[in-house]
Amino acid sequence: MKYPVRFLLCLGTIWCSLLPAADRPPNIVILLADDLGYGELGCQGNQQIPTPHIDSIAKNGVRFTDGYVTAPVCSPSRAGLMSGRLQARFSYHTNVMPHTVPGSNLGIPASEITLAEHLKTAGYRTGLIGKWHLGSRKDFNPIHHGFDYFFGFAHEGRFFVRPPYDGVTTLLRKKPLPEGAKNQRWYLPGRKIIYHDILGNEPRYDLNNPMMRNNKVIEEKRYLTDAFTDEATKFIEREKKQPFFLFLSYNAVHSPLQGADAYMKKFSHIEDIHRRIFAAMLANLDDSVGAVLEKIRKVGLEEKTLIFFLSDNGGPTKELTSSNSPLRGGKGLMYEGGIRVPFMAQWKGIIPAGQVYKNPIVSLDIHATAAALAGKPLIPNRTDGVNLIPFLDGKNTAVPHEQLFWSYRNNAALRQGDWKLLKARGKWQLYNLAQDLTEENDLSKNEAETFGKMKKDWNRLRKTMPEYKGK
Repeated sequence: MKYPVRFLLCLGTIWCSLLPAADRPPNIVILLADDLGYGELGCQGNQQIPTPHIDSIAKNGVRFTDGYVTAPVCSPSRAGLMSGRLQARFSYHTNVMPHTVPGSNLGIPASEITLAEHLKTAGYRTGLIGKWHLGSRKDFNPIHHGFDYFFGFAHEGRFFVRPPYDGVTTLLRKKPLPEGAKNQRWYLPGRKIIYHDILGNEPRYDLNNPMMRNNKVIEEKRYLTDAFTDEATKFIEREKKQPFFLFLSYNAVHSPLQGADAYMKKFSHIEDIHRRIFAAMLANLDDSVGAVLEKIRKVGLEEKTLIFFLSDNGGPTKELTSSNSPLRGGKGLMYEGGIRVPFMAQWKGIIPAGQVYKNPIVSLDIHATAAALAGKPLIPNRTDGVNLIPFLDGKNTAVPHEQLFWSYRNNAALRQGDWKLLKARGKWQLYNLAQDLTEENDLSKNEAETFGKMKKDWNRLRKTMPEYKGK
């Protein structure tokens, strides 16, 4: 007999409320940064910009050296994260930018069961705070995809402070610059605005992209990173007596580049204004993560909460200065710098503190892990991830994935052990990451047997998915 989803959600809520506190499933918190490069945290080797709060997640839990996302750009990566499936399985290849096409039909399809929808069936309260980027039409609103509460915006970016940009220093991309501009920059010191001649003009981020609370348009005057943090701490306080899933999806450090005055002053020693604004944004993000972690401790939930921190893709270095060191490439590319990201997790008392885990894992594993912990494990054909906890608490010494697969538009990759097959600009390449982390030495001719086998494996997997018909 089939029961309606609403009935199952009701049963899940009753089940959770009847459990003793000690037996309740853990809270799940995902802290997602935007466009943060692999090398931009203290625990990843950056000594220029302190990030003690984000680093503490690795210190108190595990840092994944080989943590991946499913696409090198925002929207497909988020589709994989939310669905727990390779987004190519449901033909999600577009980095949705619906602010240019109001009412766009691009977004996560209703056929996909989001992590929020899955956890609701286990009685969780669910909240999304921040950037969604999985569709802006009414039916794509997060409250129609499993979230009880939504505070944020739908598109790929938004001004942290809207014009006239009070309280921040703002860098905007602009072509061409006015005559007489120097060093590819035009500076308006009275307004603290820098126009920079990089990568075309700044997109009209706020066009058809209002701030929303659930399905209501609101005005928001706080610096967005701070606003999202305030809303997140309120959500934790409000939902602390029952299991909750919080997806705190920051738009920092995505453009437009806007550094708050206090943080700009903190990094006044950085001469490059471009880099200084980025440092201000990252430090602001780090303090915000610290406030969320402190709130979890303050309400006594540290031992009852599994926390993940990761970025949605690699950093666009030229645009942001966001470094992917020591990796090659960045956002938009299938080289390691585009898909390998800062990735860590903490669960006090369960995940051994200070662990460095070197086997490859992927963002899809978050969905599978959360579902298993909620007592609602996904059936194999509904997930491409694995429950990570047995691999982190020592109960399973195998590798989580024999292969990791990527397909984004006409770009491709496959990782198997130390071998990495990739397709970039129409050319297939092969690298040994253990010997060549920077992917400089293409071994496709020298290792013809491995190269041929991995191409066959990639093609075999791709044939199980809908054909990509784009350009």
